[in-house]
Amino acid sequence: MGVVAMVVTHALVHAAGNMRTTLIPFIKEDFELNNYQVGIISAIPPLAQAIFSIPAGWISDRSGAKNLVAFSVGLAALGALVAGFSYSPWMFVVSAAFMTLTGTFYHPPAHSYTARLSKPKDRAKSMGLLNAGGTFGISIGPFSIYLLMTFFGLQWRQMYQFWVIPIILGIVLIMMTKTDPEGDTLNGNDHVQESHEVEADEPTSLLTREFLLFISSRGVRMFGMGMFSPFLSLYLTEVRGWSVTNIGLMLGISGILGLFFSPLGGHYASKFGEKRWVIGCFLVSGAAFLSAFYMPGIYAFMAMYLFYRLFGIMAMPGQASITARLSPPKQMGMGFALTFMPASITGIVAPIVAAWVLNKYGYLPIFIAATAVMYLSVVLFALAVKD
Repeated sequence: MGVVAMVVTHALVHAAGNMRTTLIPFIKEDFELNNYQVGIISAIPPLAQAIFSIPAGWISDRSGAKNLVAFSVGLAALGALVAGFSYSPWMFVVSAAFMTLTGTFYHPPAHSYTARLSKPKDRAKSMGLLNAGGTFGISIGPFSIYLLMTFFGLQWRQMYQFWVIPIILGIVLIMMTKTDPEGDTLNGNDHVQESHEVEADEPTSLLTREFLLFISSRGVRMFGMGMFSPFLSLYLTEVRGWSVTNIGLMLGISGILGLFFSPLGGHYASKFGEKRWVIGCFLVSGAAFLSAFYMPGIYAFMAMYLFYRLFGIMAMPGQASITARLSPPKQMGMGFALTFMPASITGIVAPIVAAWVLNKYGYLPIFIAATAVMYLSVVLFALAVKD
């Protein structure tokens, strides 16, 4: 029941929070923002995430997953509510910060709890199931934009209002989840009994060269992704003439497919080795991403972008499993928190850099530079992680 609750709530915390990139053309027009202001709005939520990443990991290792997950889902509901009634850019920024902090407080306890229930050889598969929930949430948010705006005429603020009640129901689900009978509980992990055998080479510290280089490679990759994420929807609407609902449809389809491919990614990471699988996925993903911008027509672009998203999604279980392997058992929450911290720091700078590039050179150089940075992260990852 505990893992099921984690999968469901993982979907809910990402549903409303990931609508921003799709809705940004409406938000930009409504608040009369320029490109630099879009970049700043996109940079402030990662700043909040960077500040709270270490406290979130510390709390996760010292308190039960149940209360912290419920708190994080509550932040998602509050963020969606504020966004649904925001009538100034700064009010929307506050809402976005709340929804970003949701992930900051959610991921460490959810991932460490799931990892504790898994044997080392099955860990990537378990992470694949957990990530499938998050992937579904990432998809259902944009897909709900397509459905509710196209067929029911909802406006962008009403999209956030729509998600408040489902997210609150997620809190109810977590609070109804009972203690696991084997001793690994949602209520506290100070005396958690590991469900897997202790390995002889189990790490005793997070301050290892391998772990620090690993999280650095994640930070570099997220810098590349942070460059294009705030401006992808603007590019598709302003340059290619797409509607926002078409963007929501594309992102929704990619996430729904990811719901099935994330567990598959976990399976192949276990079969071929986490490092080899992640590198392969990232190489294919980067090539597909850049190719999309040279494809004529909506369907060709969608196809290549879907390849980019699917292979990125299939790499996630392997990355999560590596994080668990490199983290001491009693510091696993902090380990997962630290993997998100470099991404938060680079996420502060990347949108502002991208806005400068956009104003000076246009959209395409942003996507080329983002691809180069993501490939650099693959090199760092290959050097950092042992087989």
